Amino acid sequence: MNAAPADQIRLLDLQALDVRLAQLAHKRRSLPEHAEIQTLEGDLTQLKDLLVAAQTEESDCAREQTKAEQDVDQVRQRAARDQQRLDSGLGMSPKDLENLQHEVASLAKRQGDLEDVVLEVMERRESAQERVTELTERVGSVQAKVDDAVARRDAAYEALDAEAATVTKEREVVADSIPADLIKLYDKLRAQQGGVGAARLYQRRCEGCRLELNITELNDVRAAAPDAVVRCENCRRILVRTSESGL
Repeated sequence: MNAAPADQIRLLDLQALDVRLAQLAHKRRSLPEHAEIQTLEGDLTQLKDLLVAAQTEESDCAREQTKAEQDVDQVRQRAARDQQRLDSGLGMSPKDLENLQHEVASLAKRQGDLEDVVLEVMERRESAQERVTELTERVGSVQAKVDDAVARRDAAYEALDAEAATVTKEREVVADSIPADLIKLYDKLRAQQGGVGAARLYQRRCEGCRLELNITELNDVRAAAPDAVVRCENCRRILVRTSESGL
């Protein structure tokens, strides 16, 4: 393949722009905010799970407390009725009065036991409520950190994307000034060679693979016509000759 020396040199400009685009893409993927957000979101998920568990416990305790208070109220009402009957004593035999006294005493003990249950449930509910409050605050704190990290990441995205858009336009201008067949070869090699399709020959060294050309290779390059598109024998990239090639 042949191409004007000026077109070949413009490949170096194109390569520099492609390298910059690759750097911007890598920087976009490697922003420190990515790891920060991932860690924070993991913490947030765990905290939210704990919060749901605490809220569920508080809700269960509330239902249990309501049931226990209802049981206490029922026993209290029954004890009050029995006490009224006992106080009146109307139409009751001594045996009935004795049985009623025994029942009132049993109800008093039952009421005391149920009230102890209510207190125990209330303590557990209070503890759960405190846990809900604590976790709610922690969730809010971590969520704020996530939001801050996301905002910083998005701001970095915006800056990087803006630069990438500018470099892409510059690339289009340079690429339009290079013959299509040379661009096709360059793009093919760039895909095969880790993003570098053309490299400068500088002081007898290929800047693509960083290897110095041996005497035979140098003689072949020296003998090539100025418009010949030469390739590095080591990495097969397009080797662009300049005044600093050392030929």
